[in-house]
Amino acid sequence: MTHNMKLNGAPFAKIRSGSKTIELRLYDEKRQKIREGDSICFRSPDGETLFATVKALHIFRNFEELYAALPLEKCGYAQDEIPTASPADMLAYYSAEQIGKYGVVGIELAVRS
Repeated sequence: MTHNMKLNGAPFAKIRSGSKTIELRLYDEKRQKIREGDSICFRSPDGETLFATVKALHIFRNFEELYAALPLEKCGYAQDEIPTASPADMLAYYSAEQIGKYGVVGIELAVRS
């Protein structure tokens, strides 16, 4: 199955380059349909597309648990950003209520060329 997701320019470029191999999302109804082996078509704001295969799903109750368990450099943080990386960073995308209702997922990816 192929899933479609929008992605901002910087994370799109990091996934394309291979420096970001885990995409962080709310584990809502849409993401609960994703399975290992599925494809994701990411679309950047300028319309560029990138296909990736789902290698694994890392499901957590909240971003605090996710940030404690997963390597942040694989989640898109540069080495110099890791000391100040915070689960609160994700509040720019999802509300605390949404996170509490659905939980969160780290989608581990293998980019297809």
